[in-house]
Amino acid sequence: MRFWIRRGAGTAMLALLAGCGGGDADSGAPTLDDAQRASAAQATAQANATCTAVRPFYWEIGRSGGRLAGGTVGGATPTRETVMPIASASKMLYAGYVAERRAGALSADDIRFLSFRSGYTSFDSCAQLDTVGSCAASGSNGDYTAAHDGKFFYGGGHMQQHAAQPSLMGLAALDNAALAAELRSRLGSAIALDYSQPQPAGGVRMSAADYALFLQRVLAGSLRLRELLGTSAVHTNPLLYPAEALSTPVPLGESWSYSIGHWVETDPLVGDGAFSSAGAFGFYPWIDAGRTSYGVLARVSLATGGSAGGPGMQSAACGRLIRKAWLSGQSIP
Repeated sequence: MRFWIRRGAGTAMLALLAGCGGGDADSGAPTLDDAQRASAAQATAQANATCTAVRPFYWEIGRSGGRLAGGTVGGATPTRETVMPIASASKMLYAGYVAERRAGALSADDIRFLSFRSGYTSFDSCAQLDTVGSCAASGSNGDYTAAHDGKFFYGGGHMQQHAAQPSLMGLAALDNAALAAELRSRLGSAIALDYSQPQPAGGVRMSAADYALFLQRVLAGSLRLRELLGTSAVHTNPLLYPAEALSTPVPLGESWSYSIGHWVETDPLVGDGAFSSAGAFGFYPWIDAGRTSYGVLARVSLATGGSAGGPGMQSAACGRLIRKAWLSGQSIP
């Protein structure tokens, strides 16, 4: 495994053999430094059983100024530059785009659609050659269920309709390339992304490096999503809140909240308040509750069945341990 940390303005590269772990923390240091944090995070990513179960993966942690630690675990790939389908991690990007279009002031309809309470709960999929609008009208994708309006239902239909409808974003005519260009026009032209299908909620392909740049811009306040993190959050667990929630990919033994195109990890036992957007194939980006650090765990798994929540939630389980190790400076064995 190759592992690195950044010290000040430079980058110190530390080549570590797999299984060796990080350097010892200086017990005499009066404050927790980034070398301690990085060592704890690296040890957790490399050795914790929850993380070894999702190998191979790339992980990264940083702040608004750039990456501070990371590496590939369990093989030579994926790397920071590997382009992959990120599935539902696309949702946070679209939320960031809407925040820019609205100059940070979302309408009541924006909030209802982006917190997945619009009543459009029959979404299936888009075809590669669709436009945003043709996908929104395809099959059952445009079906509206009045009884579901106002209740949380995790699915792609809310954002598809939000993007397509003329009274909202008005992006119906856009195909894959045009939709990618539209998002980049607001999020930043330096952020490379493309769509495999014109689905705002799940069609993006990009690298960990480019998603990290997006998260860095959010942390820096260059993107207005920073001020919307955690706002208008709703309950999502249908067992605990049957009058408010209908469907969630989060295992029902946990209870998260959902905000503007992103999760808030509020479970009272394992949650830490982080803002995240795990994708079905295992791509897991996050910003910590204090809005000081970001992280990405990047991988692609097409596995079905097995652990509750699938690859996305499995990555989240590992990623939140790496985050805890980074924030505390203590590895999680």
